[in-house]
Amino acid sequence: MSSATVAKTPVWGRTEQQDFRSRVRGTLLGGAIGDALGAPVAGLSLDGIREKHGLEGLTELAPAYGRRGSVTASTQLTLFTVDGLIRAHVRRDTGAWHPPTDVHRAYLRWAATQHDWGPDERRTDNGWLAREEWLYARRGPDRACMTGFGDEILGTLDKPKNPTARDAGATGRSAPFGLLVGWEPDLVLQLAVECAAQSHGHPTAYLSAGAFAVIVHGLARGDGLDASVQRALGMLGSRPGHQAVTDALQRALGAVRQGLPSPKLVESLSPGDGRDAEDALAVAVYCALVAEDLRHGLRLAVNHGGDSTATGALCGSLLGALHGETALPPAWLAELEGRATVLELADDFAMEMTQGPALHGPAVTSPGWLARYPRS
Repeated sequence: MSSATVAKTPVWGRTEQQDFRSRVRGTLLGGAIGDALGAPVAGLSLDGIREKHGLEGLTELAPAYGRRGSVTASTQLTLFTVDGLIRAHVRRDTGAWHPPTDVHRAYLRWAATQHDWGPDERRTDNGWLAREEWLYARRGPDRACMTGFGDEILGTLDKPKNPTARDAGATGRSAPFGLLVGWEPDLVLQLAVECAAQSHGHPTAYLSAGAFAVIVHGLARGDGLDASVQRALGMLGSRPGHQAVTDALQRALGAVRQGLPSPKLVESLSPGDGRDAEDALAVAVYCALVAEDLRHGLRLAVNHGGDSTATGALCGSLLGALHGETALPPAWLAELEGRATVLELADDFAMEMTQGPALHGPAVTSPGWLARYPRS
């Protein structure tokens, strides 16, 4: 992404701001709920899930990492994606505009949470999110994320990190790119792809992340899910290495016409072992398309032998972006780990995107905002 690229700034009325904030909250909280729902069955086959939770499979939050409602590295990284995007917009006042760099710095702050005991008060660039002590826990991060952010070298599309990594680790953290509703879809795709390549260098992995971001972008703008998927398909066609992702999305669309939703039908969307990014994306899109409501969609999304945390998180973000925060199941939301942090970050993101000039710029500067999101 060129440093000369400038995103459009939409004009926000009060109603538009309220709708946008609801979709931002829905996307981030929905993704976290789906992540938490899938965490207890990660690594289990469908038969294993049924043996442990009954014939209907997992239907409610269950303990993982010592408690119900625990989130995994997918949610952790998603929060740091949001932090990086806010920082990018704040730092734009200085004339510096390269969002992939700001997002990469945010991912390095996440990496510190995976090996430090707690927040390092000596780091002046941490801002508020990296001081949240509950984030200093290792929650099943995939190897590509750990190695991708194990040093300060920025992976790029020309020189990506982990060129054989094709799991859903990068896709799972990419919903926030779709919330840049003032950007054009092609810029959203490009940014998501560039940031995914910082840890997942296989085209299937980074294009799945880009496609997911474009779908979320359409939903956040008020489009339907089918139309948003079609837009993503149209944009993928010109990208080298797109065929596996294109085929996966086509499978998801086609499965809608194959009868009543079932775990077996969900598993048919993953020709391999269900761990590749495009398979997780297909499952999430299908479950969101056929969902009667968010609870139904998420139960369908996690009860299979694939990557249940990724599919749950992706499906939750899609349905949250589509319906807004009021669609979230209250009982699940009440038990969600880190809910206050997710909500606070969601509102900060919405405020930056809709009212950024009132918080920082040539004419006004809010010291409190710059303490939360330092320009350094």
